[in-house]
Amino acid sequence: MLTEFHTCDTLSRYSAKRNLHHADFFCHAPEAKQVSIVGDFNNWNPNSTPMLRQPDGQWMASLELRHGYHHYVFLVDGKRALDPNAVGTTRDSQNQPNSLAAIS
Repeated sequence: MLTEFHTCDTLSRYSAKRNLHHADFFCHAPEAKQVSIVGDFNNWNPNSTPMLRQPDGQWMASLELRHGYHHYVFLVDGKRALDPNAVGTTRDSQNQPNSLAAIS
């Protein structure tokens, strides 16, 4: 019986929810009217993750993402913009550049 309890305890410690990590994204676009972040974590949906304007002109989004690498871009008034603070860049299937985030 003790072994079964230990198995359940192990499963709860490694649940999918606990594999999420907090990540803040910032986009410097003081003149923008609207900024959102799109990526593999929200199915590239431009309406899924709007960013919030900060007093200093930056825009911010706080996300809970799974461990690993994520591809994303900012949409600044509808136009794609790379993140200069990303860990790198990559290209998608249409050969467009994307920012790369490493979440751990």
